[in-house]
Amino acid sequence: MPVINDKNREILNNIQVDFPIDSRPYKILAQKLGLTEEELIKRINQMKKEMLIRRIGGNFSPDRLGYHSTLCAAKVPEEKITLFTKTVNAYSGVTHNYKRDHEFNIWFTFIAPSVEIIKDSLKQIQKMTDVETILNLPATRVFKISANFKL
Repeated sequence: MPVINDKNREILNNIQVDFPIDSRPYKILAQKLGLTEEELIKRINQMKKEMLIRRIGGNFSPDRLGYHSTLCAAKVPEEKITLFTKTVNAYSGVTHNYKRDHEFNIWFTFIAPSVEIIKDSLKQIQKMTDVETILNLPATRVFKISANFKL
């Protein structure tokens, strides 16, 4: 795992909670952090390469946009975890996944315009990975909390 220096830690803490809504957000953030815009972008790109940052983007409430969301849990044999997570991550509706120490060891969230798209996508994932057991646990009530990770 890459070592996170103090400046990158400061960048990560700021982009989680206070990302500027502006045509030049990196310029504004760089000024706040005492960097040039170019240096900030370089550091963020490096952290993406090191997989410290997976994505930078808006966080929207799916139900308010007419979308459907579900939590999925899969029983994935250890030797198939890499294939399974790469396959799952290829779907634009997957926001994240994580490994748990449980028989259902890979969990992920999926958001799509319809329940049918989610069901069809899960069937495709099963076929492509030969992982048979994927639970589809649709959201029936949404509770949004802020998940910020102070580093």
